[in-house]
Amino acid sequence: MADLTWTITSVGIVVVMVLIAVLLFWKIYKERKSGFPMKDERTSKITGRAATYSLYIGSYFIITILFALLIGKEFFGMPEVEVGYPLIAALLVYNVSFLVLRWYFGRKGE
Repeated sequence: MADLTWTITSVGIVVVMVLIAVLLFWKIYKERKSGFPMKDERTSKITGRAATYSLYIGSYFIITILFALLIGKEFFGMPEVEVGYPLIAALLVYNVSFLVLRWYFGRKGE
């Protein structure tokens, strides 16, 4: 039964990846066909600013996780945590903060 579950999950992941790629290429195709530039100075500046802020946010988040795990293990005798879940959380914080900040700076303007 576990083999069937992994097979279905793997196929589902591949289908989602292909769907996202098709939607991304469709969006790029429509933007090129419209004749407007896909990037200009303003969007480059907004993306760079959002990337810098999300790097700071993600770095502080990872440092906080490391200190919490260290203090919990050394002073409170907590068991060691699997590394996968904090890494997934850090990755989500990086990506979500970048997307939110890019959207916010894009709406806010300069």
